[in-house]
Amino acid sequence: MRLHSSSLSLDSYSRLYGNSQAKLLLVSDGIGDSGTGDLASRLVTEHLTRYLLNEMPWFLECDSDACTELQQEFLNVVEQCQERMEFDIEEHPERTGMEATLTLGYLIWPVLTIVHVGHSRCYLYRDSRLSQLTQDHNLTERLVKSGALNAGDLPEVWQEMPFNVIGGDPHGKLSPQIIQTEIKVGDTLMLCTDGLTRQFSDTSISEILSRNLMADETCIQLINEAQACNGTDNMTVIVARFLDVGDQDVALSGGLQMKTDRENMPESRQPQQHNTPGAQPEKQQP
Repeated sequence: MRLHSSSLSLDSYSRLYGNSQAKLLLVSDGIGDSGTGDLASRLVTEHLTRYLLNEMPWFLECDSDACTELQQEFLNVVEQCQERMEFDIEEHPERTGMEATLTLGYLIWPVLTIVHVGHSRCYLYRDSRLSQLTQDHNLTERLVKSGALNAGDLPEVWQEMPFNVIGGDPHGKLSPQIIQTEIKVGDTLMLCTDGLTRQFSDTSISEILSRNLMADETCIQLINEAQACNGTDNMTVIVARFLDVGDQDVALSGGLQMKTDRENMPESRQPQQHNTPGAQPEKQQP
């Protein structure tokens, strides 16, 4: 709330904040030549952000009816991202071939809605066990699932060839994977692009998440160790640890606001492969 004038003991044009109603985590990995991959992921991220902030209805809780409606909202916005990409390519034919993955987690406590296309991933680490919540939409997974070939018969490079991505076949139908599950106190979520998972097995990821470091430190260790394994692709990693329920985003003033944010907010960090350690997450481009 922006306060323009009041008889209360508040300054004019000050801002007041309530509790957040939801939390959004997302990665979008652009695919294309000559910088079009960066543009593709930016188009997706910016459109999603505008839609969630300015157009999507507010959901204060996630009962069965609201969960169904929320799923439909995300199907709509993913389709809008597809249309936005197609329009941009039509206006700029030299950008033909640009695509973007999307892996998104939207939390209205305790219900997590995951929306996924492409071969980025979302993991849940709970009770010392790592589970991959999303399915890879790449050529390898498609051929194995159809029974055409065994996983051992497929070249590794086929894992880098995604299908069912935003900006993909304009004559095909985009089919997002939507999952809803409940989050518990003590859980850790990790979202990442395939630049990380091509270097790391699930066992290695689980071992690093088990160290119980702060979220930003965990991301830095994941990326540093992936680079040490000769990882060359761009990497984006988000780690969110859910340490407390309660009013996690009450914004207060000055140092108390910073202290409250550090103690109560789920830790979340999105370091890029070439980011400077210590940069604030809100300054980073997913």
